[in-house]
Amino acid sequence: MLKPAFQKDDALLADINAAQNQSDVLNVWWLGQSGFLLQYNGKHVLFDPYLSDSLSEKYADTDKPHVRISERVIDPAQLLMIDVVTSSHNHTDHLDANTLLPLIAANSTIQFVIPEANRAFIAERLQSRPDWPIGLTDGQTVTVDEFTFHGVPAAHNEIERDPEGRCKFMGFVVKIGPFSIYHSGDTLWYDGMVEILKPFQVDVAFLPINGNKPERRVAGNLNSDEAARLGKAIGAQLVIPHHYDLFEFNTADPAEFVQACEQYGTPYRVLQLGERVSISR
Repeated sequence: MLKPAFQKDDALLADINAAQNQSDVLNVWWLGQSGFLLQYNGKHVLFDPYLSDSLSEKYADTDKPHVRISERVIDPAQLLMIDVVTSSHNHTDHLDANTLLPLIAANSTIQFVIPEANRAFIAERLQSRPDWPIGLTDGQTVTVDEFTFHGVPAAHNEIERDPEGRCKFMGFVVKIGPFSIYHSGDTLWYDGMVEILKPFQVDVAFLPINGNKPERRVAGNLNSDEAARLGKAIGAQLVIPHHYDLFEFNTADPAEFVQACEQYGTPYRVLQLGERVSISR
């Protein structure tokens, strides 16, 4: 029995459409794993969507099955309002052709923000023009539509760079209107991380909580305690956890994150699948 979504499919679309009537309100939906949809004044950015079963199918007959434990909230082909989509790194739950190709087909003017180091890999996976995505590395900034993206490093498990010194794993800080939103990508805590993020005065931080367990044989992330401490250390006004409740072998209990946030005084919100949180100044 899959964990049910708070809302999905037509109900989710209706909520997205209804929220567009709000002025100067930041609306956020969790779409599962590390996927978040941001909406502000009718503009939409979609972080790292994974809305298929490609990994479950790929690993079904292996010694590392990716057994899905929660419902998919929507078919990506139904998301007809996306202005910008991101991929923080090349792992399939952040760069999924089965999600991105129908999404791109449904949004003729969509723009794609990626780590510059991953351009050739992405072009091959999506069979797209190599010059189409917008590439960043850490310390770089680009404005795409009405969103300003700042590249920051991510350590998954290390900060890896290509021969030109560009980050292969990244997070993004996005400025839209008066809001500053940090999407971590997949990352551990690394030296200098707080010093990089604190000046952005982050309003909303999306941080992973599934932890780093070598026996899983996949790259790791912050655990619940680390996410709560990091959110507090960077002064985030709200921390929303991600990277759990998708695959049976690689998840976490968000109740532990809640407990840690209560301990450290970190402002938090745990979203259900497809649920919206609205933030206004």
